[in-house]
Amino acid sequence: MKIRFLLLAALGVAAVHAEVKLPAIISDHMLLQQGVPTRIWGTAAPGETVTVSVPAEHLAVKTPSNGKWQVFLQPMKPGAPFDMTVGSVVIHDVLVGEVWVGSGQSNMEFPMARTMNSPQEVAEANYPQIRLFTVKKAVADEPSDDVTGSWSPCSPESVKNFSAVAYFFGREIHKTQHVPVGLIHTSWGGTPAQSWTETSFLKDDLALQSYLTNWRKALDNYPANKEKYDQQLAGWQEAVTAAKAAGKTPPNRPGPPPGPGHQNTPSGLYNAMIAPITPYTIRGALWYQGESNANANEAWLYRRLFTSMIESWRQAWGQGSFPFYFVQLANYRTNGWWPVLRESQNAALELRNTGEGLAIDVGNPTDIHPTNKQEVGHRLALVARSQTYGEQIEFSGPMFRELGVMGPQARLWFDHVGGGLQAKGGTLTGFEIAGADQKFVPAEAKIEGNVVVVTSPDVPEPMAVRYAWQDDPPVSLYNREGLPASSFRTDAWKDAKAAAH
Repeated sequence: MKIRFLLLAALGVAAVHAEVKLPAIISDHMLLQQGVPTRIWGTAAPGETVTVSVPAEHLAVKTPSNGKWQVFLQPMKPGAPFDMTVGSVVIHDVLVGEVWVGSGQSNMEFPMARTMNSPQEVAEANYPQIRLFTVKKAVADEPSDDVTGSWSPCSPESVKNFSAVAYFFGREIHKTQHVPVGLIHTSWGGTPAQSWTETSFLKDDLALQSYLTNWRKALDNYPANKEKYDQQLAGWQEAVTAAKAAGKTPPNRPGPPPGPGHQNTPSGLYNAMIAPITPYTIRGALWYQGESNANANEAWLYRRLFTSMIESWRQAWGQGSFPFYFVQLANYRTNGWWPVLRESQNAALELRNTGEGLAIDVGNPTDIHPTNKQEVGHRLALVARSQTYGEQIEFSGPMFRELGVMGPQARLWFDHVGGGLQAKGGTLTGFEIAGADQKFVPAEAKIEGNVVVVTSPDVPEPMAVRYAWQDDPPVSLYNREGLPASSFRTDAWKDAKAAAH
């Protein structure tokens, strides 16, 4: 057994078992990240000596005056489950493999029990080498020390309420990389990205300070709004009673006003549901969110907010630019701002080690919660398999790169053409073209090699092209790997909200 003593060697203090308290995420059935030093941490009385033992290593550390200690285990390889001893605490059934965090709003939270073909998918989810951890929902004004949750081996019982997107991603990584996989799920439906962003990143960006200013105003107005809400609630209860007596459908319950402890508190979910797990060594993060920011006030700002959120996570974890892969918004018939939000999501690809799973063709026009989470998890897994694990595979649909104009023709070049461009259904649709008047009209489009040629008799001198620039667009451009092109526009004109169709 390899033995290392931290601090104790210099002090000449003998190792003794200390009464320690461990965070919830360091517990039975946990999965540690392979190939890198992994942090184990907790609290104990100042001056107490804490020992940490795994089969190939024994560590000891003296607890400093703040009562918080930590050690780093040497890089480990996947293998048989083992027990880890921390002081007098024995942690059973520990595995080593790949650890991913899945976060966001309701489409990340969407459980296996509701996904497409859920009875079969749940029944077949017997993967003891996939470990699941769900962070209980919480809000905090300051960073918390711990979360509520526990690890479970993946089984039909443990998976049914787990994030479907995270599970399908993890299952594919487990099968293709042949390693155990740990999935940490921490999400909350209906929440905006500012709730998941560390406070200083909002304070230090003039463009993002409005989130904090507006929230302070909401708190100032909360007492009066709460009084109005209580009156509305009383009226609603009376209406429910009357509706039931008349055999009618009861009205929807009114939503409470924003106030203390609300899940939309800027940084509130970061403090309670992200900060406490940032000491845990991970491979990367998955993100599915944006619906709550897709509006007139925030769709543009999201490109600043989203990149700031990613950077705040990376700073907190202290693991450099770890992989951060996200889902572009699926198709859904709504308010016209989703194309702008998708464009803002694409802007995050300028950050190092980011990637995007496209879902623009697997949504539901009338349901913001599409059930085909299998394909979403698969497309995220393709990104990881290529970008993180080095497989030589295409992981993205065509991404617009360059526009060239030849007379009446607008010619488009793309990255990620894979084995070549193709028109699903045989004909390209969803293209619009405009001239100097900036008025877009439907266009004809055809594939010539790896170029898309766009024309319209109404626009003899084209200047700009848009594709799939709607909330719920027709999607026709794919590569031969079956991955759809992202929506895009070649212009930077101010009026980018999608027109009603």
